[in-house]
Amino acid sequence: MIAVKKDKITGDALGTGRRKSSVARVRVRSGSGNITVNGKPLNEYFVNDQDQRAIVETLEAAGLADKVDMTVRVSGGGMTGQSGAVRMGLARALCSHDEALHEPMRDGSFLTRDSRMKERKKPGLRGARRGVQFSKR
Repeated sequence: MIAVKKDKITGDALGTGRRKSSVARVRVRSGSGNITVNGKPLNEYFVNDQDQRAIVETLEAAGLADKVDMTVRVSGGGMTGQSGAVRMGLARALCSHDEALHEPMRDGSFLTRDSRMKERKKPGLRGARRGVQFSKR
C-alpha cells in the first residue's frame, strides 16, 4: 500500500513522481478539472499531444477527469520525462485522495516507476560505453 500523504493545512492530497532526471510534486484537491503545471495550463506547458495524453489518461482511469483540480511543480529533464513524472505523481496523489483508487492505478501501471536513466560516463571512455577508436598505425 502507498502511504497516504496530505497537506496538514489545506488537506490537499500530495504525490511525488520521478522519471529519468525529472521530479514532479503534485497536489490534488476537489474541484472542476483545472490542471496547472508550473503556473501554466496543461496544454500550454505540455504542447506535445502525447505528453498531455499521458496525464489525462491517469485521470480518466480514475474517473475523476472533471472532479479534481491539480497543481504541479515539475523540474529537471525534458518534456517527455517530465510528463512521465507528472503521471506517476498524479497516480500517487489520487491514491492519497481516495484509497479505493489504488487498484485501478496499479492495474493501469500508473504507479510503476520507470527506472531507465542516463548511464554515467566512465573514465577512459568518450561516453558511457563508447571508447576511443583503435589505430594500428
